[in-house]
Amino acid sequence: MLPPLPRFLSRAVETQVFTHRSYFARPTHIFEDRPDDPSPDNEKLEHLGDTVLGLVVTKLMLEMYPGLRVGPSTKIRALMVGNATLADISVKYKLPEQLRLHPAQALTLKASTNVQADVFESFVGGLYQDQGLARVEGWLFQLFRPYAELAYSVVRKQHGLPLTPFHDPARVPLSHTDLNVNTDATTLTGHLGLFNQQLQKTNRQVEWVYSAGEQDAGTKTTPVWYVTVVVDGEFYGSGKGITKKSARNEAAKEGLKKLEMQAGTT
Repeated sequence: MLPPLPRFLSRAVETQVFTHRSYFARPTHIFEDRPDDPSPDNEKLEHLGDTVLGLVVTKLMLEMYPGLRVGPSTKIRALMVGNATLADISVKYKLPEQLRLHPAQALTLKASTNVQADVFESFVGGLYQDQGLARVEGWLFQLFRPYAELAYSVVRKQHGLPLTPFHDPARVPLSHTDLNVNTDATTLTGHLGLFNQQLQKTNRQVEWVYSAGEQDAGTKTTPVWYVTVVVDGEFYGSGKGITKKSARNEAAKEGLKKLEMQAGTT
């Protein structure tokens, strides 16, 4: 059972949290908004929420598993804040139902895993802006603790280690479907699969380009991969991850956003 969804103090922040960029259909290829006319959609709050979510989840993991090394910690966090998981949480809270969307795109966008995950991140960013980090931590710690326990057990099994009891035996633990994983591997390919499907429908050419120093930021046992996705010779996004597939998935998330923007202008 999820903890109660926090309420906003500011009506203006709440409105922005649930305003998708398609609602006002503003031009997207601009460098900066004018000071007297900031963009009213939730993209900036989503960007802020992504950072806040990463900070809070990392802090939670440090408190729960202080001896955990960086490599396994990165894998666990990727499971906890993967877009499929965030989308599932978002739907449980019924956040997509509150989105303000362009009427012609409403049905498609509400059903999009990408949009569902984005509005959750926007909610986190809005709550941080509205009430500060302590309020966000109180909510997210309670929300993500069972996800952390499940992700920890999954990654332990992947490393060939015996499972350990959950921290709170009185609480019924989540199932693997709550993390959108099976017991053998993570399913971090949601955006990647959808991105490839969209490109195949229009017979477009895609190229995945890995950087020359792709493993410099990682370790010998846990490399970090960097990739750029190019469609018909045009840059569509970039990403990084502990595997090539997870890096492509992050790049595909950006690519899907660009495809959505192009669809909105046609």
